Amino acid sequence: MSRGNVGKREYLNDYDTRDLMDDLNRYFEMTVKISRMRYGKRQTVETLINEEAYLLAEYLRNEKKDWIPRIPQL
Repeated sequence: MSRGNVGKREYLNDYDTRDLMDDLNRYFEMTVKISRMRYGKRQTVETLINEEAYLLAEYLRNEKKDWIPRIPQL
């Protein structure tokens, strides 16, 4: 990233975009040591994000009294 171009857009070429997307997908497929809501001792980061969104939504709809985010130990 260039520091002198404040407010200007930076674009990735096709190779860098593909590389970034592959790395991001690998990150979301990593497992964390947080129990799933229904079963299992481990889950992927993607599943953790989805479950946290579900638990937060229950709290916002007043279906749960409190919401404490589960923080992964990567």
